[in-house]
This record gives sequence, C-alpha cells and structure tokens, in this order.
Amino acid sequence: MGRVLHVLKGAEPALALATIDGQLADGNEVLVVLLHGAPPPPLPAVVRWLRVPEDASHDRLLEMIFEADQVITW
Repeated sequence: MGRVLHVLKGAEPALALATIDGQLADGNEVLVVLLHGAPPPPLPAVVRWLRVPEDASHDRLLEMIFEADQVITW
C-alpha cells in the first residue's frame, strides 16, 4: 500500500480517474491536488482532494510531494 499524489491542472480528468480507480483497487491511499482553479472531478468518496493555494499553501504542496510514494501530474 502506497501514498499517491495526483496534481491536476485542469486537464480532462478521464485518464486520471481511471488511474485513480486502479490505484484504489490496489489498496493505495490517493490524494488529489487541484491547481489554478481546476474544478474537482467526480472522485470516489474515499479520495481526499484540496486546492492550492485556497486549501493548502505551495509550501505544503511541496511537503506532500516529498511525503508521497508516487506523484502524477496531469
């Protein structure tokens, strides 16, 4: 079980959502960060999401990157 961080910049989230579903099925913890006012995609209820800089600072984003086992940007 790993910790996966997805950073969404407003791109079409279909591939991201499929990837997230697979990672959840594998037992991973998934966190989604939205940048530049990106709207939240229809995420499963177990996935936490937050906006930068509204919910977390850029400094906190950097900390989350280093805390994650895998980081994927979209």
